[in-house]
Amino acid sequence: MSFPRYPAYKDSGVEWLGEVPEHWEVLPIKRIASLQSGTGITADSITDEGPFPVYGGNGVRGYTDANTHEGHFPIIGRQGALCGNINYAKGGFWASEHAVVVTPCKQVEVHWLGETLRAMNLNQYSVSAAQPGLSVEAIVNLFIPWPPRDEQRTISTFLDHETAKIEALIAEQQHLIELLQEKRQAVISHAVTKGLNPDAPMKDSGVEWLGEVPEHWEIKKLKHLLSQPLSYGANEPADSSDPELPRYIRITDIQEDGTLNADTFRSLPAEKAEPYMLIDKDMLLARSGATVGKAFLYKREFGPCCFAGYLILARLEARDSLPEWFRLFTESSAYWGQVKSDAIQATIQNVSAEKYGNIFIPVPPEDELVGIVRETKSLVEHFNRTVSAAKRSIFLLHERRSALISAAVTGQIDVRGLVPEASAA
Repeated sequence: MSFPRYPAYKDSGVEWLGEVPEHWEVLPIKRIASLQSGTGITADSITDEGPFPVYGGNGVRGYTDANTHEGHFPIIGRQGALCGNINYAKGGFWASEHAVVVTPCKQVEVHWLGETLRAMNLNQYSVSAAQPGLSVEAIVNLFIPWPPRDEQRTISTFLDHETAKIEALIAEQQHLIELLQEKRQAVISHAVTKGLNPDAPMKDSGVEWLGEVPEHWEIKKLKHLLSQPLSYGANEPADSSDPELPRYIRITDIQEDGTLNADTFRSLPAEKAEPYMLIDKDMLLARSGATVGKAFLYKREFGPCCFAGYLILARLEARDSLPEWFRLFTESSAYWGQVKSDAIQATIQNVSAEKYGNIFIPVPPEDELVGIVRETKSLVEHFNRTVSAAKRSIFLLHERRSALISAAVTGQIDVRGLVPEASAA
C-alpha cells in the first residue's frame, strides 16, 4: 500500500532525519521529556505475582509489593544486549535500575513519543563495557522531530491500527510454526516407535515412554549401543578464535537446523583439543541448563572439532545408519519423556552420562532402519522448509512494521487523511 506525503519539506539539519515536514519543529529530547534510570531492587523482592509490575531492561521481570511510578510512560531498556528497546508502563509500577523512565515535560502523546524513540534505534548509542548500556546524558541531547499535538495523536492512532494488523499476521505465522513443529515431532515419534508398516504385529516395550513397538524390534539402552563409554568434554576457556585450530563446540554453537553457528566460532590449541576430537557421526548431548537434552550429530564436513564440558559424547558402535537413527530419536516425544523424567532438579537441570546411558531406544533391523530414516528425513525436510518460510515471513513483517513506524514518526508519510477524525480526537 502506498501512502501520501506532506505538501512541503525542509532540511532538518539532523543526519538520521533528513527532511521533515515544513511545519514541524526539530528539538532535542531534553526539551520534550526527562529521562531517569529506575531504582535498584533485589531479586528476593521480585515474585511471580503481585500488585505492581517490575520493569527491567527488557520489559516486565516480575512483580513486587511497592511502586516507584504511577502513570503512563515509555520505558527504555538501559542495560544488556537489548538496551534501547521500548516498552510502555501504565498505572503503578516499579522501574528497576536497568530501565529508563521517559517523563514528558511538554504536551506530548505518550505513544507517539515511545514510537519515535523506537524508530531511533537507540541500541546504536550503547556504550561498550562489561555489557552494553545506554548513557542517559547522551540520549537526551539527540534531536527528534516535533509535530503539532494533533498530528502526534493522529500518528499514534494510525500506528495503533496498522501495527495491530501486522502483529495479527505475525501471530498467525507463529501459530503455524507451532503447529508444524508439533506435527513434525508427531511424525518422528511415530516413525521411531511404530515404524512405517501399519500392519506390523506389536508388543509392549515395557518402557513407559515407548509404549508398544513392532514385535521384531529390539529395545536397548544407549550404553549398549556404544563403542566406548559416554564421556564429558574439555573444561577449557573459549579464548581463541584461530580458524587454523580445531573448533571448540559449545552448547550455544549448535543451531536448530543441526548446523554450527559461524558467528560463535571458538577454537582450542591442538594439544588441548586432542583428547576431545570428534569423528564422523559422533553424537553430542547437552547435559545441563535450559538446553539439557539438546542433541547434535557431528559430520566430517564441519571440519576438525572438539567439544566442551557441558556436552556428552555418544560414539555409537555401528557407524553407518545407527547414528542417524539415534539423532532422529532425539527429536521424538519418547526421547524427551525419558530425558525430562531423569532430569535432576538442582539449581539447574542436569542429566548425567549415567542417566543418558540408561535411556531406552527401539532398534529395528538394519534394512528397515535405513528405510525409516530415509523416508522420515524427507518428511522432516518438508516441515523444515515450511517452518523456514514462515520464519522468513515473520522477519519481513517485523521489517515492515519498523519501516512503517519510522516513516510515520519522521513525517515521510502523511497519515492525517488516513485516520477518522473521531478516532484521532
